[in-house]
Amino acid sequence: MKLGIFDSGIGGEIIAKALKKTFPNAEIITVNDHKNIPYGDKTKEEITKLTDKAIQPLLIKKCDIIIIACNTATAIAIDYLRSKYDSQKFIGIEPMIKDASSLTKTKTIAVCATKATLNSDRYKKLKYKFGNGIEIIEPDCSGWAQMIENNKINDSQIINTINKMTSNNADVIVLGCTHYHWIKKLIIKTCKDKAIILEPSKAIGRRVKELLKSS
Repeated sequence: MKLGIFDSGIGGEIIAKALKKTFPNAEIITVNDHKNIPYGDKTKEEITKLTDKAIQPLLIKKCDIIIIACNTATAIAIDYLRSKYDSQKFIGIEPMIKDASSLTKTKTIAVCATKATLNSDRYKKLKYKFGNGIEIIEPDCSGWAQMIENNKINDSQIINTINKMTSNNADVIVLGCTHYHWIKKLIIKTCKDKAIILEPSKAIGRRVKELLKSS
């Protein structure tokens, strides 16, 4: 089995590690588009064009499944990719609002994501479908992906942002960008027992199994 993973930057490497544990015999190929990050402040047209170009090596290598391990690229480009490459199996990553809405006890969750993801139609549909009756805090995380990509993490900035969420009653925090997986431990440490942290690594593995069964 051959799995392809695309992310705008280093976030895809964490997804690759998780999938390698679940599928130790799989060939896992990762590609990124480091030179064009961040994707979060680009137009829909730019994101779609860049994503399409970046996944070409995975298409050439005939990956069984291609994982778009970028919430922004999924939100903006995955429908286009599925239409253009209709025989290729794709898995996208979206903020886990459904899971968060079922877990929250305070009826307040936080979604950490890029501006492009938060402004996308796919995200708005997720909010409409699963966010009814709960408050969704959307903090400004616009600089986080670039900070993490360049290994210039500002701990105090991240801690302050997380503390604001929990002080505003958020008891579930959704990591809506794979870059943020790199600071998951810092976020957990900051939250202590105040909030559950959600990210989709395990869910992707389950979805791969489902697609393989349906093949």
